[in-house]
Amino acid sequence: MKTLKINLFLFAFAIFGSAYSQEINTDQNISIVDGLYKSFAAGDIPSVLGAMDANIVWNESSCSSYADGNPYKNPEAVLNGVFKRIGEDSENFKLENIQLVEMGDNKVLASLNYNFIAKKTGEKILTSVIHEWTIDNGKITAFQQYLGLGKQ
Repeated sequence: MKTLKINLFLFAFAIFGSAYSQEINTDQNISIVDGLYKSFAAGDIPSVLGAMDANIVWNESSCSSYADGNPYKNPEAVLNGVFKRIGEDSENFKLENIQLVEMGDNKVLASLNYNFIAKKTGEKILTSVIHEWTIDNGKITAFQQYLGLGKQ
């Protein structure tokens, strides 16, 4: 009978301990992505880059003008190929209405808006986007952007 109790305890621990561990990872993953967006909004690009794994695989949407460098394979490539170009091409670039959802498999989905003024035309742009983030060991290892077409 003692063996049965121990086995049941181990079984219950495996089930509930695993769920508890998954809940912690879920909270951590959401927190990591949320922190990244907050750092970006504050203009703290070193913290944004610091949240990335050294071998991050970053992909811009195929309809983005920044997709010409896909995949960007390290934080410096993301800085030079994406972030600097955003600064060169836009004024008052803001990420707004950010909603985060844990997807499992260490992925977080973000639904948000880009709001900015295009420097070339002076046109105000507001568009919806989806970001898919992959996190491993507390670092962003992959990013995929899905960009809406046109103004909204």
